Amino acid sequence: MATSPFSATATATATRADSFSHSCSISRFIAFSSRNRSSKLFLIKTSNLRRVKRSFSVKNVSSEPKQKLQDPITDEGTPSDLSSFTPDAASIASSIKYHAEFTPLFSPERFELPKVFFATAQSVRDALIINWNATYDYYEKMNVKQAYYLSMEFLQGRALLNAIGNLELTGAYGEALSKLGHNLENVAWQEPDAALGNGGLGRLASCFLDSLATLNYPAWGYGLRYKYGLFKQRITKDGQEEVAENWLEMGNPWEIVRNDVSYPVKFYGKVVTGSDGTRHWIGGEDISAVAYDVPIPGYKTKTTINLRLWSTKVPSEDLDLYAFNAGEHTKACEAQANAEKICYILYPGDESVEGKILRLKQQYTLCSASLQDIIARFERRSGGQAKWNEFPEKVAVQMNDTHPTLCIPELMRILIDLKGMSWNEAWDITQRSVAYTNHTVLPEALEKWSLELMQKLLPRHVEIIQMIDEELIHNIISEYGKSDSELLEKKLNAMRILENFDLPASVADIFIKPKESPTVDLKEELEVSDEALEVSDEALEVSDKELEVSDEEIAPSNEEDEPKEKVTQKKEKLDSEPHLEPPKLVHMANLCVVGGHAVNGVAEIHSDIVKKEVFNEFYKLWPEKFQNKTNGVTPRRWIRFCNPDLSNIITKWTGAEDWVLNTEKLAELRKFADNEDLQIEWRAAKRSNKMKVVSLLKEKTGYSVSPDAMFDVQVKRIHEYKRQLLNILGVVYRYKKMKEMSAVERKQKFVPRVCIFGGKAFSTYVQAKRIVKFITDVGATINHDSEIGDLLKVVFVPDYNVSVAEWLIPASELSQHISTAGMEASGTSNMKFAMNGCILIGTLDGANVEIRQEVGGDNFFLFGAQAHEIAGLRKERAEGKFVPDPCFEEVKEFVKSGVFGPCNYDELMGSLEGNEGFGQADYFLVGKDFPSYIQCQEKVDEAYQDQRIWTRMSILNTAGSYKFSSDRTIHEYAKDIWNIEPVELP
Repeated sequence: MATSPFSATATATATRADSFSHSCSISRFIAFSSRNRSSKLFLIKTSNLRRVKRSFSVKNVSSEPKQKLQDPITDEGTPSDLSSFTPDAASIASSIKYHAEFTPLFSPERFELPKVFFATAQSVRDALIINWNATYDYYEKMNVKQAYYLSMEFLQGRALLNAIGNLELTGAYGEALSKLGHNLENVAWQEPDAALGNGGLGRLASCFLDSLATLNYPAWGYGLRYKYGLFKQRITKDGQEEVAENWLEMGNPWEIVRNDVSYPVKFYGKVVTGSDGTRHWIGGEDISAVAYDVPIPGYKTKTTINLRLWSTKVPSEDLDLYAFNAGEHTKACEAQANAEKICYILYPGDESVEGKILRLKQQYTLCSASLQDIIARFERRSGGQAKWNEFPEKVAVQMNDTHPTLCIPELMRILIDLKGMSWNEAWDITQRSVAYTNHTVLPEALEKWSLELMQKLLPRHVEIIQMIDEELIHNIISEYGKSDSELLEKKLNAMRILENFDLPASVADIFIKPKESPTVDLKEELEVSDEALEVSDEALEVSDKELEVSDEEIAPSNEEDEPKEKVTQKKEKLDSEPHLEPPKLVHMANLCVVGGHAVNGVAEIHSDIVKKEVFNEFYKLWPEKFQNKTNGVTPRRWIRFCNPDLSNIITKWTGAEDWVLNTEKLAELRKFADNEDLQIEWRAAKRSNKMKVVSLLKEKTGYSVSPDAMFDVQVKRIHEYKRQLLNILGVVYRYKKMKEMSAVERKQKFVPRVCIFGGKAFSTYVQAKRIVKFITDVGATINHDSEIGDLLKVVFVPDYNVSVAEWLIPASELSQHISTAGMEASGTSNMKFAMNGCILIGTLDGANVEIRQEVGGDNFFLFGAQAHEIAGLRKERAEGKFVPDPCFEEVKEFVKSGVFGPCNYDELMGSLEGNEGFGQADYFLVGKDFPSYIQCQEKVDEAYQDQRIWTRMSILNTAGSYKFSSDRTIHEYAKDIWNIEPVELP
């Protein structure tokens, strides 16, 4: 490897004052306007830098006489349009060296990998900024309608390889770094994953941004700049351990802080009525949200859109110097701490009141700062004469799940309180501007906030929500009438935004039933009353007995029965206890449906469940609002860049690389699925990727695995409904059967497997963390069993993230998507695996249904109960009618035998037993689906033994994945929900 001029070897032979004495030619991108006023991109080379001492006492470049730029049209040898200019390796290397010296984040003595990464990223950012600014300026000039995607998560992954790939500079950067003594892959590995997300919700948002830029749609993303992310996962002997992410400790070379873009965000306070009758939110706690911008480049296009992240702070003057100097340091910094912690952690624990307040503050900060920014842009583009009725013609706000729900009352507040609109005007604008994507059918994820807490934190918004709720009630009454009070009550209970909240006075009398006149004579009434009294006396006698029994149970065993008067006193005490009112709640999902013009699910089966179950009453009232938009993934990151070997094969056999933008071309692989030459190349690419993962697993876990074994992978957020427990119990069953056989029988019966798990369990989700612990214990036992050897390995990859996925997915051969049917909204990892030629085993849930349709039933391993059967199976279980399969009982007993170490798994196994009760009764139907799952895994073994058949299935999975590009999904959002058009830069 060539020695870098910045390396320790080079610097050791030079004096400190002269260590950078070589001359270098620096290439920098600048923008200027030509005579015809069109924006041009032009590359100039500065003169050789004079020798500089390490004191950096250099003359500022701005003090040098300005060099007159030659006209690009007449300057011989210089391109007049730099959109066609491609930087070469030499100019890129000079740019990297320039940033290492003049945009320093490290000491000057060495040019080691972290420093190389930052300098490289900064050189790439230079190129991005030109297109970024041009895109922004063109949108401003054209005043186009723009979509704004609000999400609490953006799971970006590393940016370097994606950015240079989209700029088509991968080869040039690889060569430039080689000239500087470094390898591109090693440099890229220095970049930490941006800790801005956790699972599929955030990864989908990031795929969407890539597609929006690639397809030239005018759009921005809005999120929060989390300092410590969710958490960094460590695996210890006790299972999962959480520590804070450190992704920002050395800075983020991609972001640009916009110190001139900040907005006030208020909490607490009170609402008062002005002299003109308007409502004003005053007092309380005020913070500032400051913008940090990240460029998102499109593939083979100049369009570069923006991800704007908000960071929170207060002015320096809010530091209480008097308290600080008095030694009350915590009190003095309280305002700063309260503001900054809003953007510390993604999804802070919310079991405490403080945790709930912090989460609500996060959600409101995202909504308020983003909407203020959107409105400011609308007003600026309107030239100071904003026509508010045109706002929905220029702005489309997409709420990614319920986290940004407060957009609805916040937009209403701004329009009414600050812009002076009437309620009807503001409500019309809001409904036409906002849309909602639902990502879950799980009740806990359909957020419900305490009305009391929200009223304390956001008093004006609660007033607005109450008015929206009242308007909804009137709409429901108008639609269904007042004659059938039972029907009306059912509708209101299902659809109201406010739960356990009194009806407004305007409609409260509907449910007051008039007193009926007596129709029986006095004698009959007295007789009935006597009977009722007799029954009542009997009931009281029973109650007395029950109380006596209760007293006996709680009394010490060596005492006599308590006296009668003591029982009477206890009875009176029970009668006097206050009746607890159910909590008043705000249904955020219901508010989303009411306040937006469109509601979409994210897979066909999920959208059906949304319409038929989750929001059925709303669907009956407003069927036109509901749509399906099946999720998708970007083929750039998830195959073109992360799997170059397979990408080259696809390009060769389809005849061109245009499949990266038009994934329909992948379907052409079907006609070659049986071609022997293609199959040989296909298997070679897969093995090459597996070899990389062998090294990765050794580095991350210490376990050695064989590349000849099948790589069987389940990587996703740890949750009971995703059923990692079903997977690992299947592994345990496999291990048990192996141990019961001779070595010869084992090899004949079983295909060698490496079972790879990865994913984070939320820090307060105890059962999920038990599953992680169980998986690692099973792995520790099996991996050290010399009798089993390479026939079975179990590996849990710690701190699973996008970068790890980019290694694992191309190497995977079987991927498990085995959620309880009807509980996974869509999933996107299933699409990534299929795109990379991995065969899926799964239930008919989420996007599995559509993937199976496209790849063919013969190329998908299907098992398990279907969504329409789940409710009946749970009812059957509750009635004690479920009879577990012997193989399931066998595997549970094996676990309980202690073969996997001293850890007590009674509570984990207990969740699979019993017929009812919290944490019991196998709610996610692991036991029900277990025998079907085992049988399906036997079919997997059988298919894998014939590599010709397996490779054919693999090719057909890639061919069938054409439908699951996020480009297709974005086209549908743009057409059906946002009503925006592509805008290509000139």
